[in-house]
Amino acid sequence: MSDTPFGFGLPPEEPENGDEGKKKDQQSGGGQDPANPFGIGLPGFGGPGGPGADNPLAAMFGSLNPSDLGAAFQQLGQMLSFEGGPVNWDMAKQIARQTVSQGTADGVKDASVGAAERSAVEEAVRLADLWLDDATSLPSGSGSAVAWSRAEWVEATLPAWKELVDPVAERVGTAMGDVLPEEMQAMAGPLIGMMRSMGGAMFGTQIGQAVGVLAGEVVGSTDIGLPLGPAGKAALLPANIEAFGKDLGVPKEEVRLYLALREAAHQRLFAHVPWLRSHLFGAVDGYARGIKVDTAKLEDVVGQFDPQNPEQLQDALQQGMFQPEDTPEQKAALARLETALALVEGWVDAVVHAAAKPRLSSADALRETLRRRRASGGPAEQTFATLIGLELRPRRLRDASRLWASLTDARGVDGRDDLWHHPDMLPTATDLDDPDGFVHREQMDFSEWDKMLGEAAAGGSGEKPDLRKDEPKNDDKNSDDSE
Repeated sequence: MSDTPFGFGLPPEEPENGDEGKKKDQQSGGGQDPANPFGIGLPGFGGPGGPGADNPLAAMFGSLNPSDLGAAFQQLGQMLSFEGGPVNWDMAKQIARQTVSQGTADGVKDASVGAAERSAVEEAVRLADLWLDDATSLPSGSGSAVAWSRAEWVEATLPAWKELVDPVAERVGTAMGDVLPEEMQAMAGPLIGMMRSMGGAMFGTQIGQAVGVLAGEVVGSTDIGLPLGPAGKAALLPANIEAFGKDLGVPKEEVRLYLALREAAHQRLFAHVPWLRSHLFGAVDGYARGIKVDTAKLEDVVGQFDPQNPEQLQDALQQGMFQPEDTPEQKAALARLETALALVEGWVDAVVHAAAKPRLSSADALRETLRRRRASGGPAEQTFATLIGLELRPRRLRDASRLWASLTDARGVDGRDDLWHHPDMLPTATDLDDPDGFVHREQMDFSEWDKMLGEAAAGGSGEKPDLRKDEPKNDDKNSDDSE
C-alpha cells in the first residue's frame, strides 16, 4: 500500500531561475512534499510546486501584485463557497486543463488532432478488431473509434475519476465534520462548512494535477485497466503514441496498431462482461468505507483552530492525520481490486499477443516494452498509488497472462473466455500462484443457473441444473463426504 494514499502529490517543477528559485521556494514554504496530503498550488500564483504551493492562502496573499488581488479573491471565493460535494471538480478540471496546456516534461505541447491522425486511428482500430476476432470469442465492443488530444482525454475521463475518488474524499470530509460533539456542531456550522469547502478545493487541485500529468502519458482510454472513457468508444491519443514509440525503433504504424489492439481488447471485455465495471469500482468504494481517520488528532486541530489564522488548518493537514489503517476491510478490498485488475490486464496481454504475434514482427518487443513500462511505475501504478493507495504488482500481471495463455491451450478460446461469465468463476490470487492447478480444476457452470432463472422469469420450469462441468464419472464420488 502506498505510504501516501491521499497524497495526490506530484514532483515539484524546476524553478525557471535555477538555484535562486529553489532558495526562494524553500523560504516561502513551496515545493510539494510527498508526505503532504493536501498541499496545493493555485493557478496563476506559482502553480504546482511553486511559491506558496503548500499553503493556498499564502499563495494568494503572500506576494501578490495589486493587479492580482481581484483574481486572488475570486479564487478564494471559489474555494470557500463550493458546496457541490467532497471534491471541487470544477477546480479539478481547471487545474487539469492548465497542467495539460503547460506540456509534458520533454516540452511537447498538446495540440488538436488533425484529420489524417483521426483517420489513421479509425483504420487501426478497425483492423485491430478484425484481428481480435480470431483471438477471442467476445465480439467487438467498439461502437466507434476516436482520436483524442490530451485535453479531450481529460474532459472525457473526469466522470470516471469522480466515481473513483469521491468515495475516498467523502469519507475524509465526513470525518472533518464528525469530530465535534453533537451539541457543538450547530454552533460550529460555519467553521465546519469552511473546512469542508477548503478540503474539497484541496482535493480538487491535487486530483487536477494528477489527471493533467497522466493525460501526458496515457495512450488510450483504458491504460490503467479501468474503462475511463464513454462505453463503446475506443480512443487513442496520437501525440502520446508518437512519444511512446519515439525511441523504440519500430515503425509508427505498428506501434499504433499494437496499441489499438490493446484498446479494442479492453473495449470487448468491458462491453460484454456487464458486471466487471461495477466489480472494479465497487472495490474502490469498499476501500473507502474502510478508511480510518485519526480523530484524536483531528479533534485537537478543530479545538485549537483560529479563524484568524486559517493557514493553520493547512499545516495540520500536512501532518498526515488521514493516513489509513491497514484494516481487514481495506486489505480485502485492495486484494480484490488488485487481483481483478491483474486478470483484466493479463487477459488483454494474452489475447493481444495471440492476435499480433503472427502478423507483427515487433509484437514481442512491444509486448515487453509495455510490461516494463508498467513495472517501472507507469500511469497505472502512479495514479492508483496517488489517488487510492493501490500499488499494482507487475508480477501478478505476468502471472495472470501466463494463466490465461495456459487456459487457451487447455480449453480453447471459448473455454477461456467463458470464465468471464460470472465473477465466482474467475481465478483468485491463490490461483495465480498455481495456474496449472486452476487450469485443470473442475469449474462451475453458472450459465445453467442463468438459463434456469430466465425460464423461471418467463413462467417456465426446469430441473435443478447440474453445475459440474466435465466431471469424471465415479461411483465413489460421494465418499469424500464422510471425510
